[in-house]
Amino acid sequence: MLWLLIAHVVAALAAPALVSWLGRRAFLVLALAPASAAAWALGHTNAVVAGEGPSLRVPWIPVLGLDLSFQLDSLSWLMVLLVGGIGAMVLAYSSRYFSTRSSGLGRFGAVLTAFAGAMLGLVTSSNLLQVYVFWELTTVFSYLLIGHYADRATSRRAAMKAILVTTTGGLAMLGGIVLLGDATGTYDIFRILAAPPGDGPVVLAIVLLLVGAASKSALVPFHFWLPAAMAAPTPVSAYLHAAAMVKAGVYLVARLAPGFSTLVSWRAIIIGVGCFTMLLGGYRALRQHDLKLILAFGTVSQLGLLILLVGTSSRATALAGVAMIGAHAMFKASLFLIVGVIDAATGTRDLRQLSGLGRLMPRTAAIAALAVASMIGLPPLAGYVAKEAALESLLTTTSSPPWLGGVMVGVMALGSVLTVSYGLRLWWGAFATKRPPIGGQEMTLSAPPLMLLAPAGLLSLAGLATALVPGLVEQLLAPHAAAYPIGPPGHLTLWAGLTPAFLISMTVLVAGVGMHMLRNPIERWQTALEGPFDADLLYRRLLRWIDNFAADLTALIQRGSLPLYLGMILLVVVLGPGAVMIMNGSLPARIRVGATPTELVVGTLIVAATVLTARSRRRLKAIVLAGITGYGLALLFLLYGAPDLALTQVLVETVTLVVFVLVLRRLPAYFSNRPLAASRWLRLGLGAVVGLTIGGMALVVPQARVHRPVSELFAEEAVSFGGGANIVNVTLVDIRAWDTMGEIAVLLVAATGVASLLFISRREGETAAPQEIDSVKGTLGAADPDPMAPLRQRRRSPSPEPVSSRSRRWLRAGDTLAPQRRSVILEVATRILYHTMLAFAVFLLFSGHNAPGGGFAAGLVTGIALMVRYLAGGRYELSAAAPLQPGFLLGSGMFLSAGVGLGAMLLGGEVLQSVIIERSLPLVGEVKLVTSVFFDIGVFLVVIGLMLDILRSLGAEIDRQGERTGFDSDLIGPALEPATPATRRPE
Repeated sequence: MLWLLIAHVVAALAAPALVSWLGRRAFLVLALAPASAAAWALGHTNAVVAGEGPSLRVPWIPVLGLDLSFQLDSLSWLMVLLVGGIGAMVLAYSSRYFSTRSSGLGRFGAVLTAFAGAMLGLVTSSNLLQVYVFWELTTVFSYLLIGHYADRATSRRAAMKAILVTTTGGLAMLGGIVLLGDATGTYDIFRILAAPPGDGPVVLAIVLLLVGAASKSALVPFHFWLPAAMAAPTPVSAYLHAAAMVKAGVYLVARLAPGFSTLVSWRAIIIGVGCFTMLLGGYRALRQHDLKLILAFGTVSQLGLLILLVGTSSRATALAGVAMIGAHAMFKASLFLIVGVIDAATGTRDLRQLSGLGRLMPRTAAIAALAVASMIGLPPLAGYVAKEAALESLLTTTSSPPWLGGVMVGVMALGSVLTVSYGLRLWWGAFATKRPPIGGQEMTLSAPPLMLLAPAGLLSLAGLATALVPGLVEQLLAPHAAAYPIGPPGHLTLWAGLTPAFLISMTVLVAGVGMHMLRNPIERWQTALEGPFDADLLYRRLLRWIDNFAADLTALIQRGSLPLYLGMILLVVVLGPGAVMIMNGSLPARIRVGATPTELVVGTLIVAATVLTARSRRRLKAIVLAGITGYGLALLFLLYGAPDLALTQVLVETVTLVVFVLVLRRLPAYFSNRPLAASRWLRLGLGAVVGLTIGGMALVVPQARVHRPVSELFAEEAVSFGGGANIVNVTLVDIRAWDTMGEIAVLLVAATGVASLLFISRREGETAAPQEIDSVKGTLGAADPDPMAPLRQRRRSPSPEPVSSRSRRWLRAGDTLAPQRRSVILEVATRILYHTMLAFAVFLLFSGHNAPGGGFAAGLVTGIALMVRYLAGGRYELSAAAPLQPGFLLGSGMFLSAGVGLGAMLLGGEVLQSVIIERSLPLVGEVKLVTSVFFDIGVFLVVIGLMLDILRSLGAEIDRQGERTGFDSDLIGPALEPATPATRRPE
């Protein structure tokens, strides 16, 4: 089974290349994938009949009891034949349906093949969660197929309608799956059906599952998306909307009915929705003039019949329903393909414009007649056999209440009358001669290619062939029907005598022919009775209401006020976790309130800094005070024996302070006007409540643990598996390496996002070359007061004057700054500390496995060193210190970390598992190497790349933009005039 799925994936991926190489003939190659699935199912026919069909179970998440599981039984065998066989025919049909000049054929072939693979996985899966995965894959692929003609508004709207409706139902279905799995303790379908529960949350779960099935199979009230989907190419309609996608909901109902069809809620939904859908679809089909729309509404009607048959609890009715699934797929797919032939030959599908095609296209008319005959229930065809069996079962099976069986028979008979009427309307509208030839001459049509007629002809003949061997079909399908709970086993027969079912069938045919003869008065009567409510209209109004509600809600809460946003977030924290904590939480029996003098001093400092931060009116002052709280927290970490956390906190706080200062250059020096007194009290109250909530959570949450913490084993595992004594670092690079991998991926995305918000031009040229730095230095005068002078003078002076060799250069690009911007003390300190910081970073990197440090801390130290270079020498100094592009560092670090993780597999381990290599080298002695150090180096490079990207964006790029716009980056706010020593504000 897995190889079949892999074959579909490979074929889908290769489709664009095949189409570019072979043209539309590539569809014949792609047809081999679904054809192999049908052949595989046929090869296991005897085993399936004996109840020994192949199964496969691959461990997925053993801890949760989740496996990738597949099972081929009688029902899935039938569905695989339909999905594979009709899929192969539709792909072969596509090789001649599309023009050689058509665009997008590679994508079309890829998506259609992928859809066939998703349907194959859906109907063979025996795990409900796995079914849902394939279910949603079919939703996505159908969206792409329906919207194949992306340049047409009708196709785009139809695709959006289909995905919105089916995805909504899919989400409801997911909720039902979760509830059912929780109630039964398993997601395995056959285990659930072996002992189906019938009360409690199971009822709600079943209702949600039926909502998903109804949305997929276009049942009322979700039926309106299927006729709109006729905007798709004809091969899509023939496959998705006749044989595959819409059958997914029917398949789900048939799969679950043996266990849940006796539930009152199940019966009410199945019978109500099935009967109403059958009548509504048939009624709407009678007034359509587009051949595809007649088939679309007819499909809606027959899907209602299928749901009604396979969803009941009777074995005989279920057998008829499963037989009808196969018959419907054959005749409806054939008719859709025939409509495609007509459309390609005449350029229209409007039956009012078609006349005389029966004489011009006799083979096409004969194939269509055979398919229509099966659809309306004429013997000896598969549709007749299944319909007779259904009527017989409904007439003989005892229902509760007794009148229910009669109602179902009446609805089915009336729906069948409508089927006969619109079936005749379809054939008559397509092939009959309805008017004299225009100008006295008949049109001339060339014979359709064999590849266009052959698939439809084979499907129509298959409907005849299966009807001639009803005993064989019964033998193949009976195992699934036998799993239903009520009634005797049913039978499929071509002739059962003059039974009530046969008399009803003949009456249906006569009434249907009579309705067709009265088609014009009936159509006028339908037009006169057209009601004000329409499902499609309600759908559009609902979307408009949702759009308006979203706009109103957005206008209410998205006001551009950061305090409002923060207040809403904090309010949710109080009302959500806080309320749960109050209702269900319990304080610990003993709370330690004492503290050492050092802790009291640090705590007082943090509280004082917090209060002063809230009262500060200057932005810079508030940032510095907020930094004091961070450094105080680092001291608390250190006091409680967490040097790694303390080191990281200090480094992060330092970086945060510098980043805030860089951002403040573009903001006013002071905060906006202070809020009104009432607002201040509201904020104060909210802050107090949030503080109490968080404090309470710190006391309550640790008491909620019911299992031993996994961290108890970290100390031992860090040494035995990670080969290091620093538990924190080994946890990051070994025990919880997957978490770290995700975190550095987030860092990479954050760096890219920050840079993309600020760079207004291409980033390739942002790194200054050494000669450019020398050029800028040479253009500066000794006392140039204008901070914009480097840029302006560089543009004016083609040949810079050399800088005196006697001048002392503390920094590589220090002379690029105007004199009043330079700080000799800062330059000297930077010259002394920079390389020391880099050496310290290397020490932290390689000592972090056994002592405080690690790649993250080392990267932060390196980033701070770069910050110091930038603050002392400006953007050109940053370019001189780190001439590499940040993206190179980010990508290299991510690649190295991931490569080390995959490299462990080459040594027989698992992904991201550390490998300890110990060797004794001459003159060196014992050497121990842990491969996770390379993972840590990757983290180190990612952090440096992040820091460099921040400095280039928030620092150098803002400087560059300021030079172009006359912005004084040393001032908080734009400079109206070039700054001079006389006009500069004191720091």
